[in-house]
Amino acid sequence: MKAIFYLKTCDTCRKIIKSLPNIEGFTLREIKTEPITVKELEEMHRLAGSYEALFSRKATLYKERGMKDMTLNEADYKTYILEHYTFLSRPVIVDGDKIFVGNSKAVVAEAIAHLS
Repeated sequence: MKAIFYLKTCDTCRKIIKSLPNIEGFTLREIKTEPITVKELEEMHRLAGSYEALFSRKATLYKERGMKDMTLNEADYKTYILEHYTFLSRPVIVDGDKIFVGNSKAVVAEAIAHLS
């Protein structure tokens, strides 16, 4: 799979995508209008090593639901990510067997180096 999962209303996602070299051939997936599938999430899980690694604790719903006081397991993370796009840490860049999750400077630098 060669795909970038992002949110079009996220300025950070748009800025990161613009900074990525050589993304011709990648599918750009706007996760609000075209939600990720179970199969796609399971592939991301395989590459990332856990659903927790794909989960965003910055999501407004995370705070609104008081989830920081909850004990979540892998099944919970998977369920929440599939339930609402905002729980997926973004962007998620998948290039074959490599995955880059989130918008930290280190992850973005790694993705740029990999794609260069």
